[in-house]
Amino acid sequence: MNFDGEDLSHLSMADRLTADETHLFRDCDLTETDFWGASLAGARFESCVLEQTDFRKADLDGAVFTGGGGLRARFADADLLDAGFTDVDLSSAHFGGALLTDAAFSGCRMIGASLTGSRGTGFTLARSNLTMANLGGCSLRGQTLEGIRFDDADLSGCDFTEAVFSDCRLIGTKVLKTVFAKADLRGADLGEPDDAKLRALSGAIINQAQANAILGARGLTVV
Repeated sequence: MNFDGEDLSHLSMADRLTADETHLFRDCDLTETDFWGASLAGARFESCVLEQTDFRKADLDGAVFTGGGGLRARFADADLLDAGFTDVDLSSAHFGGALLTDAAFSGCRMIGASLTGSRGTGFTLARSNLTMANLGGCSLRGQTLEGIRFDDADLSGCDFTEAVFSDCRLIGTKVLKTVFAKADLRGADLGEPDDAKLRALSGAIINQAQANAILGARGLTVV
C-alpha cells in the first residue's frame, strides 16, 4: 500500500495495514500518527514528518527511513532488525527496549536520542550527531565510527572494545564504566579529559599529540 503526500497525522494506522503487503510512505505528515504494534516489515518512509510518531512494538524488520524526521519519535520495544536510517532527524527519539540488531544509522541528527536499554547484538553509526544522546550500555564493539559527535553524550557502560574512531568528538562525554580496550582513538577529539575519563580510556590507543595535550593540561611538557 502506498501513501504519497498524505496527511496521516494523529491517525491510528495499525488496523489499516496488513502484514502481507509492503508499505511506502512518501512525503507524508505522520505527526503523532499511531503505528503501535503495526506490521511494517520492509516498509519505506521517504521524507516524512515523524514528529512524536508512535512506532512502539511495531514490526519494522528491514524498514528503511530516508530523509525527514522530527522530534521525539517513539520506537520503544519495536523490532528494528536490519532497519536503515539515512539522513533522518531523530532528535530526542526513544529506542528503549527496541531490537536494533544490524540496524544502521547514517547521516542522522540524533541529538538527545535515547538508545539505552535497546536489545540485540549491535547497530552501526556513521556521520551522525549524537550530542547529548544516551547510549548507556550499548555495544559498538569492533566498529569503525566515522564522523560521530558524542559531545556531552552518556556512554556509560558502553563497549567500544577494538572500535576505531575517525573524525569523531568525545568532548564532555560521560564514560562511567565504559570499555575502550584496544580502541583506536587517534582520530577522535578527546577535549580535555579529567582523571575519571582518563581511567575509562585505559587500554585505548592514542597518538603523540593527544598524549602531549593530556600531559600539558597537567603541567607537564614532553620534549
